[in-house]
Amino acid sequence: MLGVDAAGRHGWVGVLVDESGFCGARTGAFGELIEWSEPVLCVGVDIPIGHAGSGPRLADLEARRFVGPRGSSVFPAPPPEALRAETYEEANSALAAAGRPRISRQAWNLMPGMKEVELVARSDPRVHEVHPEVSFRHLAGEELSWSKKTWNGLLLRRRLLRGAGVELPDVLEEVVGAAADDVVDAAAVAWSARRIATGDASALPDPPEVDGTLEVAIWY
Repeated sequence: MLGVDAAGRHGWVGVLVDESGFCGARTGAFGELIEWSEPVLCVGVDIPIGHAGSGPRLADLEARRFVGPRGSSVFPAPPPEALRAETYEEANSALAAAGRPRISRQAWNLMPGMKEVELVARSDPRVHEVHPEVSFRHLAGEELSWSKKTWNGLLLRRRLLRGAGVELPDVLEEVVGAAADDVVDAAAVAWSARRIATGDASALPDPPEVDGTLEVAIWY
């Protein structure tokens, strides 16, 4: 099972696990990581996939409530009008014409990744949206006090993964340059992908919303 998280200029970082634990990690384009992981039963990725309507996604609203203090890490998925735009200015003009709020630069910067993943997800049912903070909240059984950007928060998340049977090595030559929290996030996504593959996962919302052939939900 493969977990994928954005890794800035390195593209994406992927962590591969099986029923026994950690198998490997590397960076690359989304399609390259899937090819590297084959044969793989499930691919989890930390990026919004699909949008069922004109308002906020239920997946984002429920994930924010579930995560609690870390809820701001769940970025609202940009509306479909923004996804179809070619520039930031064009996106906000289209949203204004539809009577919807502007999107932030941060949300706009998600667009290339969203388009890349959605193109694959519409033809590959193994691809599921996962948010690592939702996964960590479930693993901990309580709201997390520390951000993943802090020493305490990063080590807490590694301990939670270790307790779930996903122990990351201290040295990962294949992901040199990727941020530490991105690697840990990808591992959490891989843990959730393993739960999806075994039929043990939950979804926010349950049942998922639907966007054509896509189930719109955050799985954990």
